[in-house]
Amino acid sequence: MTKTLLRLGHALVAALALGAGGASAVVDGITGTTFNLTAKADYITAGDGGSLLTWGYASDDSGPFPTVMQYPGPTLIVNEGDVVTVNLKNALPTPAMPVSMVFPGQSGVTTSCDGATPSGTPGLLTCEAPPDGTTTVSYTFTASHPGTYLYHSGTRPDLQVEMGLVGAIIVHPAGFDETSNRTAYGDAGSAYDHEYLFLLTEMDFQVHEQVAINLMTGQPPETGVDTAGFTSEYWFINGRASPDTMMAAGTGTPWMPTQPYNAMPRMFPGDRLLMRVIGGGRDLHPLHHHGNNTWTIARDGRLLESVPGSGNPDLAVSDFTLKVVPGSTYDAIFEWTGKGLGWDIYGTVAINDHTCDNPTGFDSTTKEWCPDHDKPLPVALPNQQDLAFGGFWSGSPYLGAAGALPPGQGGLNANAGYFHMWHSHTEKEITNNDIFPGGMMTMVIIEPRVDGVTIP
Repeated sequence: MTKTLLRLGHALVAALALGAGGASAVVDGITGTTFNLTAKADYITAGDGGSLLTWGYASDDSGPFPTVMQYPGPTLIVNEGDVVTVNLKNALPTPAMPVSMVFPGQSGVTTSCDGATPSGTPGLLTCEAPPDGTTTVSYTFTASHPGTYLYHSGTRPDLQVEMGLVGAIIVHPAGFDETSNRTAYGDAGSAYDHEYLFLLTEMDFQVHEQVAINLMTGQPPETGVDTAGFTSEYWFINGRASPDTMMAAGTGTPWMPTQPYNAMPRMFPGDRLLMRVIGGGRDLHPLHHHGNNTWTIARDGRLLESVPGSGNPDLAVSDFTLKVVPGSTYDAIFEWTGKGLGWDIYGTVAINDHTCDNPTGFDSTTKEWCPDHDKPLPVALPNQQDLAFGGFWSGSPYLGAAGALPPGQGGLNANAGYFHMWHSHTEKEITNNDIFPGGMMTMVIIEPRVDGVTIP
């Protein structure tokens, strides 16, 4: 427990850096049309300080830690209409297995096992790379539809996905522009201000321990592994278990090179936050997002519309928990405005001097709900000595207004934002090997629209 609390403290320090502008509201990944990957073995860090032997795809070209195996694999970011080629080598330690890649949702995939000069070995599902570290297997497809997609090994996926051979693909729509035209599907209904990836997976550390023993004793990696009897002890968002989900991404956390992706969403009141959610493991995970319902606008890379091609997600579903099925992907819009709370989210004018320019709607700058402008909290706050203090509290109930805190308390909520927990609603999944807090959990920060606060 002490080790977990220390790691939580480190994560909260990282949250301070995020609040100061160190996080990106763009999904981390690698862009292009040709991607060179190698399957490798390395170790990842669990939220309780332990480590697990893991297999993953490494980018041979770019990324925060090039050529280092990462879990999950590099997020491949392409554009609608791109002809995408993925070249794969297999450098897993011997004795090893062949590996491969399949791309659910992408049609017309061709491989280097076909043609006059084939490379690789035909497998049960797709072309496989032998464990020689040199043979290159290629996969080519046209990214015909925008959306959020999964990729994973097509060789013994019951074992190899558990071992970590899984990743995400994001296809931006035609006409997409990061600055002026942010949409998930090319229409106004999928427009957003910020986007974040939530790739949900789990691990049974006994499987990873058995594979490690097999490698040390010269046995095939699958020896003694019962793939029908998995019992997970660790649960991840983007390859990290809480509190590591809240640490800085990429090179901002250099001691986690095999887990470069974090999960720390940030937004302003009135923003539209696009959640790209993937069920990357074998279990169903109910992802619960405090603060508001989401509108699920697409599933498995297809807009939920009654008229195909209309660009109108009129079949979108509102819910407070995304029921994430293994192998499925979801695009959902989350918004938070404070509308109808009955009190001013920025505090009264006497406490935090500010104006509201639309008596019947939202302020044009701060997006405050003006009918609640200058209304005080409808309750009397308790005395400071009667409060329990947490690292995420700014000392004030208002956006953008910090308050008094006891010595040594707080200081991690640099912009005086609101924090809402986002986590699996299967309660065991918010632990690290039975230690709480941890697992499939993070926080969303709703930050004030004030000078000096930016979200990239």
